[in-house]
Order: sequence, then structure tokens, then C-alpha cells
Amino acid sequence: MGIPQFVLASASPARRRLLQIAGIDPIVQPSDFDESQITSADADLLVRTLALRKADTVATQLAKAGISTPTLILGCDSVLAIHGEIYGKPDSAAEAIARWQAMRGHIGGLYTGHTLIELLPRTQSSETPLKTLVRCQVTQVHFANISDRQIEAYVATGEPMHCAGCFALEGKGGFFVEKLEGCHSNVIGLSMPLLRQMMAEFGYNVTDFW
Repeated sequence: MGIPQFVLASASPARRRLLQIAGIDPIVQPSDFDESQITSADADLLVRTLALRKADTVATQLAKAGISTPTLILGCDSVLAIHGEIYGKPDSAAEAIARWQAMRGHIGGLYTGHTLIELLPRTQSSETPLKTLVRCQVTQVHFANISDRQIEAYVATGEPMHCAGCFALEGKGGFFVEKLEGCHSNVIGLSMPLLRQMMAEFGYNVTDFW
């Protein structure tokens, strides 16, 4: 099987970097899907649904435009669940500070939904065929018991404002995570082992991209 075109249905620089470091240079095409349309108290269901909607939106756009080569479209969404609450990106610095004061010294679950769609060129006798896989990966995050001063300094950097869970493991937030249980890259926004498995289900080998 030949190497497909790989499309990342996300504007996340962290997800793009993960793919590039692993040898896949994606075409970035954010879905601009309105996430406020989807609500759920179940973190697993929420991220699966959002990832599916993002990937499906881009797949529909590409199918309408027409493609000439097999295409894989990846959509992802991440949230942190802690103390029975589900958190995405904070809306304000005050919210980020309050959230960190609640998270410190505790364990949260970082949920990332993954949707992979295989889109094939249209033939004269059929519509554009596609196949879809939807999965969720969960990583347990042990947060350090940091001080109010450290929390305020971290939030002042602006980094937590752009991250689900209010921290970036690969950035300054890495200082404040004591331990992970589960997939490391999942916390950054994309589980590389899970993506490998999903691609294999479609008959693709990640090493073919190198």
C-alpha cells in the first residue's frame, strides 16, 4: 500500500510537532468546529465525540473538493478530569489559578479522543469511500503540591491558557508534574502508540512515512 496524504484536523502546534518528530509531516487543516455544540459529563464520550466531529468536518470538506490520493485525517481532543469535573482550556488567568490550586497534590485523568478517517479518491461508480476509527486514551497525571507563588508565576507565563488541563507537559508545566501513569505523548495531545495501532487497522505502517 502506498503512502497516503496525512491531514491533521487541528491547529495544535504540540500535535504537529509530535507527528513531525516521529517522521510524519502533516498537512494542517483545522476544522474550526464549534466545540460548544457538544456537552457531556462523561470525559471519554466527550473527547471521542469532539475528535470525531473535527475529523469528519475536514473529511467532508476534502471529499467535496475532491482528492486524487488516499488521505488519512486525524482529529483529536483532550480534557482533564479531576475531582469529578471536566476541564478544557481555562477562560481566564483567575480560572487557571483557581484550577491549579485545586489540582496541586492530586491525580487527574488526561483524556484524549482520537479519530482517524481514511478517505479514498472517488471512482466513477461510487461516492468518495471512507472508513472511520474512534478511540480514547487516558493517562493519569500526578500533580506536584506547588505553592501559590509558583502557580501565579506559571499562569503569568500564559502557557496554561492554551492547554487542556491548564498545563503543558513539554513546557514549563513539566516542572509541576510528579509522575505519569500511561502514555506520555497522550498528555501532550496525541498518543503515538495508539495512532500507530489505528493506522495499522487501515493497513498502513508508520515506518513507510520515514
